[in-house]
Amino acid sequence: MQNILGIETSCDETGVALYHPERGLVADLVYTQADHAAYGGVVPELASRDHVRKLPGMLRELLDRAKMTAGDIDAVAYTAGPGLAGALLVGASTGVAMAAALDRPAIAVHHMEGHLLSPLLEDPAPDFPFVALLVSGGHTMLVAVEAFGRYRLLGETLDDAAGEAFDKTARLLGLGYPGGPEVARLAESGNRDRFDFPRPMVNRPGLDFSFSGLKTHTRELIKRVEETDYPDIAAGFEQAVAETLAIKCRRALKETRMKRLVIAGGVSANRRLRAELETRLPGQVYYPSLRMCTDNGAMIAHAGWYRRGEGTKDGKIAVKPRWPIDSLASRNF
Repeated sequence: MQNILGIETSCDETGVALYHPERGLVADLVYTQADHAAYGGVVPELASRDHVRKLPGMLRELLDRAKMTAGDIDAVAYTAGPGLAGALLVGASTGVAMAAALDRPAIAVHHMEGHLLSPLLEDPAPDFPFVALLVSGGHTMLVAVEAFGRYRLLGETLDDAAGEAFDKTARLLGLGYPGGPEVARLAESGNRDRFDFPRPMVNRPGLDFSFSGLKTHTRELIKRVEETDYPDIAAGFEQAVAETLAIKCRRALKETRMKRLVIAGGVSANRRLRAELETRLPGQVYYPSLRMCTDNGAMIAHAGWYRRGEGTKDGKIAVKPRWPIDSLASRNF
């Protein structure tokens, strides 16, 4: 099994890619939906419709760029969860239908496993075992990765994920969506030490996260300041999130006695977070390239190659909007 087609439609990015185990990433395309900015967050029905509208043309363009035909595809990997149910069904039905038409296996891929394995596409790639910080719009978790497919959840967010906290803070500051890049841009001109922000749950044992209190603190602070103070608030908030994540990562490495940290997901593109991790964990951190941090088809095709022995030809379409990563050993599809 060589050429793996990956399809990603878990939220508001439509991603397609072709991966070859020897050639690496052959071609990939990502379309980011823009309509959600007007609503301050992703509207599931709009996301699903946009995937339906964009996916067929993107698949044709992908094959053209790769100078391939559909017959050159050896397997089709698609995101089966977690994510928005309607959006997932668009990619799953397309992937299973293509696989059936080509008489090829269809491979159901866990979205966060795609993120977790994405740094293995880079050079140098981390060796197993490692601790993974998976941090995106809807997920913040620490996972002990003993080997491929052997995952143990160490800690997760008890409320808002880090990406959600960025989005909500961006709205409080009158910024656009998605909030992470907007807050980071505003923070560039701010003083991160001017205001005092809490570092949630760092002074208690454990590896879980909580960002709702930090968001509340930020909201109350905004009520007391002028708009000219917003860059300092953005910088202070960003620094608080970065330090909190870095402290927990260092603790996770110490508790597991592992030497390497992999960070992936949309928030992993944040430069302040990367700087904080490099300061606290020099030489131990591995990242995907910036273009691989957000949702994309390349990580799904790559993870599909790892899961190639689990492909099916039964034509069954199934998605799991909620799918814990540490349950992958028992895949009830």
